[in-house]
Amino acid sequence: MFLQPKKFKYKKSKKTYLTNLLATSGSKLRFGNFGIKAQEATRLTARQIEAVRQTVNRQLNRKGKLWITIFPHIPVTSKPTENRMGKGKGAVDFWCAPIKAGTILFELGGNISEVEAKTALRKGCAKLPIKTIVISKC
Repeated sequence: MFLQPKKFKYKKSKKTYLTNLLATSGSKLRFGNFGIKAQEATRLTARQIEAVRQTVNRQLNRKGKLWITIFPHIPVTSKPTENRMGKGKGAVDFWCAPIKAGTILFELGGNISEVEAKTALRKGCAKLPIKTIVISKC
């Protein structure tokens, strides 16, 4: 199941743009010893976040603990193709999370070696459409 809010006040929201492209908060490791850090600003969909989570968990055989530090809370709507103009806004197509450059996306900790953690996170980075790096606390 993909991440999405349980309750929301308005189902459809106005389109927002990333204006400030550098992260000021959420740019340091808080929970784990290793993490994936974004190098570019973009929107990540719930599908992309779930793909990284599955890849990392499969690589580690559920050893260690994975924290997802981002949450897709913005609905993105789209209308079917070959529709005429008008007749209101389209239905919610997917949920996304706005990402600024320098944001920590995932953190990994627990009783795992540095080599295992970095290889698992590198495989997770391959699932993302942006430039990312694997960082460590030490």
